[in-house]
Amino acid sequence: MTSAKTAALDWLATQHEPMLSLLQRLVDTDSNSYDKVGVDAVGAVLAASLAEDDIEVARTPVADFGDVLAAQVGPAEGTGVLLLGHRDTVFPPGTVAARGFTRDEKMAFGPGVADMKGGLVASCFALRALKRAGQLPFPVRVLYTGDEEIGSGTARPHLEAAARQARAVLNCEPGRISGNVVKARKGGASLTITVSGRAAHAGVNHAEGASAIQALALKIVKLHALTDYERGITTNVGLIEGGTSSNTVAPSATARLDVRFVALADWPELQARITAIVAEQDLPGTHASVVPTSLFLPMEEHLSRDLLALYQREAQALGFTVDGEFTGGCADSGFTASLGVLTLCGLGPVGGKVHTDAEFLVLDTLVPRTQALVATILALAARA
Repeated sequence: MTSAKTAALDWLATQHEPMLSLLQRLVDTDSNSYDKVGVDAVGAVLAASLAEDDIEVARTPVADFGDVLAAQVGPAEGTGVLLLGHRDTVFPPGTVAARGFTRDEKMAFGPGVADMKGGLVASCFALRALKRAGQLPFPVRVLYTGDEEIGSGTARPHLEAAARQARAVLNCEPGRISGNVVKARKGGASLTITVSGRAAHAGVNHAEGASAIQALALKIVKLHALTDYERGITTNVGLIEGGTSSNTVAPSATARLDVRFVALADWPELQARITAIVAEQDLPGTHASVVPTSLFLPMEEHLSRDLLALYQREAQALGFTVDGEFTGGCADSGFTASLGVLTLCGLGPVGGKVHTDAEFLVLDTLVPRTQALVATILALAARA
C-alpha cells in the first residue's frame, strides 16, 4: 500500500494546473439548482475529466433537476468509501456572463468556486489518483447530485441508497476559512405555513372578519418560543406575506419557518410541536396548515470522530495541521450520518464567503486537500 499511496500522491503533486483548468471550466458553467441544462453541463465536464483515465460515469435521469451521476474505481462490489458532491449553485443563469472565473496569485473567484466546484475538482482528481494506486480492497464511489442547495429533494434517495453500501462517507464541501474540516452540522427544515381567515371591511364591518395575519402573528410568537439555545434548537420565521389592503381584514397569510437542530432525536418532537401550534385555532374563523418544503438531517459529531483522527494523521504527514469544526449550516453529509454511517465533511479545498459575489477559493489548498482525501481513503483501505 505504501508504493500505491506514493504513486497516487506523487501524481497529484503534478496536477495543480490541470485541476485549476477543470475548476475554471466548472465555474464558467452556470448551474443554478433550477437550471437543469446547466447542472447537467457541469456533469458533462466532470465526466470528460474522469474519462481521461477511463473512469465511466453512470447517469440516472431526473426530470426537472440535474441528473444523478455516479462513478467508481476499485472492485465492482463491496462495502466501500463514498464521496459526495453537488453540482448546483445558488447563482442564477447569466451570472457567469456578468462575473465569471477570475484569479490572482492566491485565490480564485467566481460563482460556486468554493461551494462546491472546488470540491468537485478534488473528488474527480481523487478518483483519477486512486486509479494509479493499483488494486483496492473495496470500491470507491463518487455521487454527483444536482439539487443540494434547495434541499436535495430528488437526490436524497440516491444518497441514502449509496450510503447504505458504504463503510465511510467523505463529503468534499469547502474547507473552512480556518483550514479546518467539518466534524458536525446542524439539521434544518424549511416549512411553509398557510393561514386562511375571513375578509371584511376594516371600517364598516370589522367584527365580521377573521384576520389571518393576526392568527399568524399569534402562532409566530409560539413558534419562536421553541428556540432552545442550550439544546442547539432555533426557530425563525424569516418571511411573511398576507392580506389584500390596509383597510381589509386579511383573508390569508403565509410564512416561511426555518428550524435548526443538533440532535437527530430532537426532530420528531420539534415537528410534532410545530404541527400542534399550527393546528391550534388561535382566532375563531381562521384555519392554518403547514407543509415541509425541505429537510436536512444533522451530522452528529460521534459519527465523524474516527475519520477525523485518521484525516488529521494523513494531513500531518503531508505537512499541514487541521482540526474539526461544528457548523450550523446543513449539507448532504447529514443524510448519510443519520443512517449511522461514519461521515466527515468539509474535505474540499479551503474557501469562503460562499453564496456571495465575493466567494473565493484558496488555490494552494487544491492539491494538498485532495492528497489528504486520497491518503485517508488509502488508510481505510490498509485497515481493510
